[in-house]
Amino acid sequence: MSPLRGILFKLASVLVFIAMAAVIKATAEHVPAGEAVFFRSFFAIPVILVWLGWQRELRSGLRVAQPMGHVWRGVVGTAAMGLGFAGLGLLPLPEVTAIGYAAPLLTVVFAAMFLGEEVRLFRLSAVALGMVGVMIVLSPRLGAVDQTTSGEALGAVVTLMGATCAALAQVFVRKLVATERTSAIVFWFSVTASVLSLATLPFGWVWPSSTEAAFLVAAGVLGGFGQIFLTSGYRYADASIVAPFEYASMIFALAIGYVFFDEVPTLVMLGGAALVILAGVLIIWRERQLGLERARQRKAMTPQG
Repeated sequence: MSPLRGILFKLASVLVFIAMAAVIKATAEHVPAGEAVFFRSFFAIPVILVWLGWQRELRSGLRVAQPMGHVWRGVVGTAAMGLGFAGLGLLPLPEVTAIGYAAPLLTVVFAAMFLGEEVRLFRLSAVALGMVGVMIVLSPRLGAVDQTTSGEALGAVVTLMGATCAALAQVFVRKLVATERTSAIVFWFSVTASVLSLATLPFGWVWPSSTEAAFLVAAGVLGGFGQIFLTSGYRYADASIVAPFEYASMIFALAIGYVFFDEVPTLVMLGGAALVILAGVLIIWRERQLGLERARQRKAMTPQG
């Protein structure tokens, strides 16, 4: 265990994923979301395979015990990615990032509904606080819809739908980790998403320009490295230490959005995002406290020799 190394890998993954989102956003005006999903997924596969080979886990790392579990995780995860990419073409990068923070909050609810996890009042209250923050972020987009703002309203809706699908995907992942290696989950998701994205071919794929093609390939490569950095971060440090650094993505999104897309955040968006981040940090803190309590209980029940 090396907490500092884990934190650095987590921050690297956050930065890489935000850079990937920015690259997708740069092509979104011309390239359909389904086509972007294909490039993001397909060109991540070689990166993941090289990493597994370097780790000497190429054979063992791809074995699966629950093939259909990977398929269902792929279906929901691909929908989440496609909806998120569609939102990037309609909303500022920091706003998409803030709405995306709804995913871990909804995961708490879905885990209770579908996995039978016990969720007490503290975490439910934190989820409610976070969802208030999400609604604050959404309110300017949904408050007064006319011809000039209908695209932004659609962006808000599809981004929230993407966050909901991402939360459902996390529920599938929680079930998969009981029997599957992380490497297998990551690899087969990329494969499944690549295949599923081809179903959007009849809905208007375009021939990208050389610049757009380079951006789309870069998105895939960045996505592959992001997955590697994320996995490495959780390998070197406990989740309770690493997870809060996910919210550094807002800092990166604000900086990239301002520099490359001339996006200036509103006070309403920042206020709503702050509430969502606070709720997420409270849930992570509560998870850490419960983990420490369970560890003490296990220690107390262990026979002393």
